[in-house]
Amino acid sequence: MDLYYSNEKNIQLMVALLKAHNIRKVIASPGTTNITFIGSLMHDPFFEIYSSVDERSAAYIACGMAEESGEPVIISCTGATASRNYLPGLTEAYYRKLPILAITSTREECKIGHLIDQQIDRSRQPKDTCVCSEHLQLIKDENDMWDCTIKINRAILALRQHGGGPVHINLPTTYSRDFSIKELPNVRKISRYYFYDKLPEITQKKVAIFIGTHKKMTEKEQQAIDSFCESFNAVVFKDSCSGYHGKYGLNYGLLSKDTGFDMDLLIHIGEVSAAAYSCRPKEVWRVSEDGELRDTFRKLTNVFEMSETFFFESYSFGKPNIETNYYQECYEKYMKVQSNILDSPFSNNWISNYLRNKLPHHSALHLGIVSSFFAWNRYKLDDSIDVNCNQGGFGIDGIMSSLLGASLVNPQRLYFCVLGDLAFFYDMNVLGNRHVGKNLRILLINNGDGVIFRKPNNIGSIFGEETPLYMSAGGHFGKKNSNLVKSYAENLGFEYISASSKEEFINNTEKFINPSVTDKSIIFEVFIDTENEIIGEKNIPASGFKGKIQNLLGQDKYQKIKEILKPLPKGSMKVDKSGSN
Repeated sequence: MDLYYSNEKNIQLMVALLKAHNIRKVIASPGTTNITFIGSLMHDPFFEIYSSVDERSAAYIACGMAEESGEPVIISCTGATASRNYLPGLTEAYYRKLPILAITSTREECKIGHLIDQQIDRSRQPKDTCVCSEHLQLIKDENDMWDCTIKINRAILALRQHGGGPVHINLPTTYSRDFSIKELPNVRKISRYYFYDKLPEITQKKVAIFIGTHKKMTEKEQQAIDSFCESFNAVVFKDSCSGYHGKYGLNYGLLSKDTGFDMDLLIHIGEVSAAAYSCRPKEVWRVSEDGELRDTFRKLTNVFEMSETFFFESYSFGKPNIETNYYQECYEKYMKVQSNILDSPFSNNWISNYLRNKLPHHSALHLGIVSSFFAWNRYKLDDSIDVNCNQGGFGIDGIMSSLLGASLVNPQRLYFCVLGDLAFFYDMNVLGNRHVGKNLRILLINNGDGVIFRKPNNIGSIFGEETPLYMSAGGHFGKKNSNLVKSYAENLGFEYISASSKEEFINNTEKFINPSVTDKSIIFEVFIDTENEIIGEKNIPASGFKGKIQNLLGQDKYQKIKEILKPLPKGSMKVDKSGSN
């Protein structure tokens, strides 16, 4: 019987990525649990395999081999206490920063702690025995495959990162006897570059930069990005909290996976962004001084552990400027999508569209997560306005507290905040803080519950009228009582204004956006019906054939026609087989 690679997918992935990273030296110790791994290496001439009965000795052999060759060395053992005998040698490797990759085989994690023979817990390692430890689960689906791909790449890269050192991978097996796989799967190798490395060339045609939430950018950082865009015909897709105010930016929050842009290469900088989900790049390079593998788009191939300025200047240095026709193409498509936004009823989306060009220049805007953020993230604001949102943890808490903290730094600057009722009441105690100044402008969108859970694209919407009971938290905080916030605000020294219609909102807007710091901070409470919020969301343009029909007919007509054409339930129509009409 011819034997090739194991049919266990995590074993195949492990072997394929070892080959992709050119790691070939292996010291194998005997055992049953690591047979699927060692058996997959034995007949592949790429690997250089040695045998050692004593695992303690194997680890020290690997130290000598790694030191002499300058290459990473794999050590492989079975379950039980075999891996414990690696600890002296791995400790030696840790303090000498030697690249030893300890691959310890095991049964499934679920068997730990049930008095099953040879099943020990390797979930924690002594601090000075490895610089990275990963557990590879058995691969059942695409998510497992992606997760294990990142774990293996991260572990292998840790062998050299920050001086390097020993790394541990726990590799489960089902003891499959099937070694019939002749070809290893195509795998995604991830490489890491440092400032002293020769950087890879950019040969792709459609190049874009995506900027998530980002610290305030310096003029030098923005200039480096703009020069890069001019050198590579690139465009910047940004989150409204990106801090980028350069020449080539487009807010990506308006776009969906269907209305978005194809891109050959995406340079990813910044941190968490809810707008990232609609990007569909073919390849991603991540630039960050932390050097971590942040595979947001599941297309990561290169990580650049360096400053963004150094990265962009390195690529644009000495490069001639070329036409920015890709940016122009994207800009025209973006404006077309924006022009197809249908008129909305009084809602968060209508308010953001109405106010976006009216906020005072050089002010700051803080946004509540989800509905408020999504509504405002669709539009480009004036470049002098800084936008912030607590996207790091993406929680409901602390929005107004963050606003206050920022406002204390510059008492003469206006700080606006837009948030929903649940977020407002969650953090309302901060309004009583004795340091509150006169430069706050808070826009409270009070729709009576967490309306995001009632919108059609949220799973909560399938429960219909039951959603507010325990999912969207409807009916709390006085059920949109018109005096509750008014009394609280005025007693704390705020000026209070309110609106329940477009007309009332427009009439109060001038006071709310007054560009001067006035005698009091302002709370502007807006009462909105949930139904209007849902309709307002639907009026954001769809894409493709559906979008064209929807935008042509209007939302109401489109929904009626959709209902008419809805297929009848299976079995609801009986066929007359008698031949009569």
